[in-house]
Amino acid sequence: MSTQPRGPVDSSRIPRYAGPATFARLPRLDEVGSADVAVVGVPFDSGVSYRPGARFGGNAIREASRLLRPYNPAQDASPFALAQVADAGDIAVNPFNINEAVETVEAAADELLGNGSRLMTLGGDHTIALPLLRSVAKKHGPVALLHFDAHLDTWDTYFGAEYTHGTPFRRAVEEGILDTEALSHVGTRGPLYGKQDLDDDAKMGFGIVTSADVYRRGADEVADQLRQRIGDRPLYISIDIDVLDPAHAPGTGTPEAGGMTSRELLEIIRGLSSCNLVSADVVEVAPAYDHAEITSVAASHTAYELTTIMSRQIAQSKGK
Repeated sequence: MSTQPRGPVDSSRIPRYAGPATFARLPRLDEVGSADVAVVGVPFDSGVSYRPGARFGGNAIREASRLLRPYNPAQDASPFALAQVADAGDIAVNPFNINEAVETVEAAADELLGNGSRLMTLGGDHTIALPLLRSVAKKHGPVALLHFDAHLDTWDTYFGAEYTHGTPFRRAVEEGILDTEALSHVGTRGPLYGKQDLDDDAKMGFGIVTSADVYRRGADEVADQLRQRIGDRPLYISIDIDVLDPAHAPGTGTPEAGGMTSRELLEIIRGLSSCNLVSADVVEVAPAYDHAEITSVAASHTAYELTTIMSRQIAQSKGK
């Protein structure tokens, strides 16, 4: 890889709507050889419990990301000049065998992380967070987790299945791959099966910032609280796009009323820029239920902010 990162296609020469839809019009991984941040898709939604369609989320996010530009004024950074970010394509997983799919995602993540990349993963349903966390923990040890979601995703099983989009973080706690001193849900809301859900969740070590908390306390205060909880631990951020209100993200499988705005989500993420973000995912974008790309646009900007944080930290570690 050259000393100067290869950035996006020049949109002053080639219209944004022309050419292949890599994330933010960045080069493919095979075009640059290696990447500091690999954007990778996982077109898998066999773990959903309600509306399917998130297998198409990664490419919908890529299409919406055509409008992203190279300079991020909110973080005063040009992420694609600070580090080599590349689109690593999709991890091809078995849609008929969840256990095999989980193993495939973990192996592919191991390879990308082993080559020195941090991962910005585009789902896919939330099942994929478990194998991604397994892989990241092999490299960093148990990691802090910020989980942005309308739901807890710490249930035990659905229909006897241990791997679903509602169970990844219970499995992760059971497997010892999370730092249980630094676990938080953000944006949760809506009905539960019973109060025991919250009791079980608390026993696993999770703190909860509800969407109502974000509304009442504001993004800056919430981000400050989260930073204090995380400290300097290696951090993984997992974002289910249904953390946003259906007005801001209709294209998802299990929408819940009363959610965060896209502005609140982006501001909280920006407030985490000093955290040691080692990898992240954005999942549960189901474009069949979307309108005018509202959901995929929000997801693309979310991934852009996360990528910017990682790129800035990579540049700082290299003394740039």
